[in-house]
Amino acid sequence: MKDPRITGRQKYVIDAAVEGMLHGRILRSVYPSARITSIDTSMVPEDVVVLTPQDVAGLHHYGCQIADQTVLPQDQVRFVGDPVLAVAAESVAAAEEALLMIDVEYEELPGVFDAVSATAPDAPLVHDRHKISENDAAYFGIRPVDGTNICHRFRLIQGDIEAGFAGADVIVEETFTTAGAAHVSMEPHAALASWDDGRLKMVTGNQTPFNLRGDLATIFGMKPEDIQVICPPMGGSFGAKTFVRIEGIAAALARKADRPVRIILDRAEEFQTLNRHPSTIRVKIGARSDGALLAKEVHCLADTGAYADCGPGVAQKMGFASPGPYRIPHVRVESNSVYTNLPPNGAYRGYGQMQSIWASERTMDLLAGKLGIDPLELRLKNLLREGDAYCTGEVMHDVAFEECLRDAAAAIGYEPGQPGLGVSVLMKGMQTPSFASIRVRAKPGGRYHIDCATVEMGQGSRKALATMAADLLGCAVGDIDIPAPDTDVSPPDTRTTSSRSTHMMGRALEVAVANLKDSDTGEGFGEIRENGGLDPDTGQGIASSHWHQGAAGARVSVDEETGAVTVEHVHAAVYAGRVVVRKQAELQNEGSMIMGYGTAMFESLDILDGAIGNPNLSDYNVPSIADLPKLTHSLIEREGGDVHGLGETALPPVPAAIGNALQSLGLTLRDLPMTPERVLAAVDEATDRTEDAA
Repeated sequence: MKDPRITGRQKYVIDAAVEGMLHGRILRSVYPSARITSIDTSMVPEDVVVLTPQDVAGLHHYGCQIADQTVLPQDQVRFVGDPVLAVAAESVAAAEEALLMIDVEYEELPGVFDAVSATAPDAPLVHDRHKISENDAAYFGIRPVDGTNICHRFRLIQGDIEAGFAGADVIVEETFTTAGAAHVSMEPHAALASWDDGRLKMVTGNQTPFNLRGDLATIFGMKPEDIQVICPPMGGSFGAKTFVRIEGIAAALARKADRPVRIILDRAEEFQTLNRHPSTIRVKIGARSDGALLAKEVHCLADTGAYADCGPGVAQKMGFASPGPYRIPHVRVESNSVYTNLPPNGAYRGYGQMQSIWASERTMDLLAGKLGIDPLELRLKNLLREGDAYCTGEVMHDVAFEECLRDAAAAIGYEPGQPGLGVSVLMKGMQTPSFASIRVRAKPGGRYHIDCATVEMGQGSRKALATMAADLLGCAVGDIDIPAPDTDVSPPDTRTTSSRSTHMMGRALEVAVANLKDSDTGEGFGEIRENGGLDPDTGQGIASSHWHQGAAGARVSVDEETGAVTVEHVHAAVYAGRVVVRKQAELQNEGSMIMGYGTAMFESLDILDGAIGNPNLSDYNVPSIADLPKLTHSLIEREGGDVHGLGETALPPVPAAIGNALQSLGLTLRDLPMTPERVLAAVDEATDRTEDAA
């Protein structure tokens, strides 16, 4: 059977429809920070349902990690695009026409539009309070700083940082930034809500069905069991469709209308719903003259926008990944998630680790230059190896950093001292603690039915699970049925994030199949749990029960007259452990590399007076096929290796590898993306250094 995505038969949430359904649209704030002084809906036709802030005033605050959101803002808006009210009508056109008939008046308030300014002592506060959520997405010790815009502060401390720097022969200190970026999924956010005898049914594109159910229960003061969440396959997500997005508004509209309501966002609204965290990261690193790393200090600011979302978690992972896969006896990290009056930022492929790897790996090349040591040699000298302890205190196992790094270097023809070549290496954490559960049932005719909450979003999770199940059950892949996640039926799962599903759900599947074979009922249930976690004040503990490992190499050339960079070749080496479905694994690598290349060279949300100035695919640049360099990759396996998640690993090292290739040409790039203007500035900086040296 041909893939339904190819034949056009795949049904997504935007295709979902029920009899009597209304179409919802959202009226959004045109100000980044303002008080709502009046709302006039008197001109709206009577057959249009209008949901106002007053209608939802009795609903509860929510948020996956900080409870800072309401279904509609009560009195105050906090970013351009903040939903003010919503309508539901018989057609999309009628709903959009109704929005034009509504008059909202505002009183503008001071705002803050970058994380550095937001941490100043006199910065306007985006929120007056920071209430930690009571759900399993707030799984770590969240440390908001009252009276500031910092909604989480993570610290990692090992050794004596002052003593480490005192013993260093060479010290490098530099600051790096990354721009905000959009997910640009082909399918926009969509949700269909309906109520039946007080029970809520939500059909939505979402990676976190059980978290979503829990948050909706919080909002409406319901039991989670009275809410059904169904998650059909999605046309892409990359982290955008996590937790509550438009589902609360859709549910509230449907309840007021007493009819099902479907909301589908347009492309401009996608840019106002969730993006990637811009970052500012300061790195200080010290080493002996022989290249042995002694001390590293990192300060990270993650701009989480107007609502925290999972920004605390992003900042935490950004922080604990920032030392890199190296043996460093003295480490100090502080990583803050910071509110600004910009659209919310949350999960994005790489989950904060692209930002910290950009800063960490670029600093390694600067240090190598100051030491007079080849950058590859410096990395190989200091890499973590089997049995080494990371700076969190956890012992590393199944380590493949050196293998990945050597593979990436060899693929681009790396030679010490040869200009235009760069490498980078990464370690990426997986959600920890974490659990997965699954149910397998034998059906007539040698078929099997599998229920699990792993969501399909283009990554091929169903094919991977069906392939593993077929191997375990001794049947054909086509004999396995895996329906879409349904919280009424599917056993609970942490969520389909963090490149954890094949690793975790695959192991739960092994348990379920073993139990099925011992069962008299024709049913087997399996569950896997991974414990761990970090002390948020010291960073000690288990950051990740399963580390994703990889490296990248890049070959570049530059036109110093125009600043145009030609990226000739990018290679990613990813430790896969054991590959389940090779074609899908290859596509995951290729997709990650393309997104990494876009981050490196093109993608940036341009902020103008607090608003996104390029919220469309004409002005927001993603790489096309014609833009791509030669892309190659390796899936490194080991006999008896575990199945490793591959959904993100090849993205984070790509920008740093390209930046380091430019560094080998004497061009120091600190900011992403590496536009021609920034390259020309680096050329001027290099010229000034040469003239000063002369």
